[in-house]
Amino acid sequence: MSLLAARALSKTYHSRALLGPARARSALSDASLSIAEGETLALLGRSGCGKSTLARLLSGLEAPSTGEVLFEGTALPDLDRTARARMRAAVQMVFQDSPSATNPRFTVGRIIAEPLRHLTPLDRTGRRARVAELLEQVELPPEMAAMRPSQLSGGQLQRVCIARALAPRPRLVILDEAVSNLDIHLQASALALLRRLRRETGMAFLFVTHDLRLVRRFADRVLVMDEGRIVEEAASGRLETLMHPASVRLRTAILPPFPPPREVEDRARNVG
Repeated sequence: MSLLAARALSKTYHSRALLGPARARSALSDASLSIAEGETLALLGRSGCGKSTLARLLSGLEAPSTGEVLFEGTALPDLDRTARARMRAAVQMVFQDSPSATNPRFTVGRIIAEPLRHLTPLDRTGRRARVAELLEQVELPPEMAAMRPSQLSGGQLQRVCIARALAPRPRLVILDEAVSNLDIHLQASALALLRRLRRETGMAFLFVTHDLRLVRRFADRVLVMDEGRIVEEAASGRLETLMHPASVRLRTAILPPFPPPREVEDRARNVG
C-alpha cells in the first residue's frame, strides 16, 4: 500500500467577472500517481502545467473537483479525526517563495515551532529543545532562533522552512519548486542537505520542479506533466527515454556549461 496516492484528480477554477458569466479554467485533468514510503518522486514540467495545483491537492490544502487523494489507502474526506491529524503531521510542504511562506514578525524559533504547537504534544520546553535540534539538523546556528526572516539570506530562510516542515517528523515532504529561487551554489547545498535527511530519516519526497538537472541529482522516479496531465514516466537514471514533446522541450532548454568548440572559434574569429 502506498503512503499517498491520487486517483483521477481534476481541478477546475472558476473566476467571476463584473460583467458576463463566470469563467472556468481547468488546471488539472485526470492525474493519478502513488508515492511509496521512502521514495523520492519528481514531478517535472514547465511553469503553469499544473504541478503546484497537484501538490496542493496531495497535501490537502485544496480539494479536487473530481477524483480523490488517499492517505494509507483511505480517501482524505473519509479519514476520522485521529487519522486526519496523523496525515497532517505525516505530509508537510515546503513552498517556493520562503519570504511569503513565513511571518516577518515571528522569530525563526517561533516559525519552526508553529507545527509543534498544533501537531505534537510537546510543551514549551520540549518545543524549544526540538527547535534547537532542527536548526542543527539543517545546519543553522542555534542563535538564529532569535532572529527574524528579514535578517536571513534566501538560502538560510529556505532552510528554516525545511526545518519547519521537518518539525512534526513527517513521512513525506512535498517540495514545491523549493530550490528554484536559489542560485546554483545554494541549490547544490540544499540538495545535499535533503539527500542527507533522506538517508538519515528514510522519509519520502515529492520534488516539484521544472529543472531537469535537479531531477537527475535527487529523484528515484520522474513524472512529466503538460497542460494539466501526467504524460510520461521514467526512472531518473533513464531520462533519455523520455520522448514526449514536453519532455524534449525541457531537455533542450538546459544550457550547456560551456559553448561548443565551433561557437568558441566563431566568437574568436569575429573578435579578431
